[in-house]
Amino acid sequence: MERKEIAKFIDHTQLSACATESDIKKLCEEAVKYGFASCCVNPVYVPFAAEILRGSGVKVCTVIGFPLGANSIDDKASQAAMCVSEGADEVDMVVNLGAVKDRRWEDVFEEIYAVRCAIDDVDCGENKKIVEKVILETCYLTDEEIVTVCEKAKEAGADFVKTSTGFGTGGASVHAVELMRKAVGKDMGVKASGGIRTFEDAVAMLDAGANRLGCSAGVKIVEG
Repeated sequence: MERKEIAKFIDHTQLSACATESDIKKLCEEAVKYGFASCCVNPVYVPFAAEILRGSGVKVCTVIGFPLGANSIDDKASQAAMCVSEGADEVDMVVNLGAVKDRRWEDVFEEIYAVRCAIDDVDCGENKKIVEKVILETCYLTDEEIVTVCEKAKEAGADFVKTSTGFGTGGASVHAVELMRKAVGKDMGVKASGGIRTFEDAVAMLDAGANRLGCSAGVKIVEG
């Protein structure tokens, strides 16, 4: 694969607590220039990014319950709906890790399903389907927990499972991506995110089964 071909798999990401409007503007301009799949920004910047990216073909992605996942189901659902109403095309929600550790699988299912329903209920005016990605934060989970969360995400109607927020103790790994791909099968997306800084890192994740990459180093990966 050529470097420039990898751009279409990348969610170009800026989730810093100190990100400014100029940072987001630069992110969006780079995404258009290189043909990245989306720009991933914090919820407060969704309207700003949506205005810049309108008509470009680059999607607006945002994060829900980020980065801890320790919000109520109602909070996650309402935040997701608000972001979609303001222009988000994709929402990456952090799963409730405490519920996972407690093996409260019905609660895990319910929050993913609640977000799915909330974003589906927003009238986007274009009959478009909003993409839901479920962030597992795999560095904290056992293989069994990873597989079960993937199964619950698939059952709840999510479109992708995602490895990491990038704010945990570890990012994406080939092992986790392979495990997630096996768990969800070929008809659901797998997003590798966290610690993907080089072209070689990106290719390794795609080879392992990812079909989307969350990167803050997208330009470096494409340009070398």
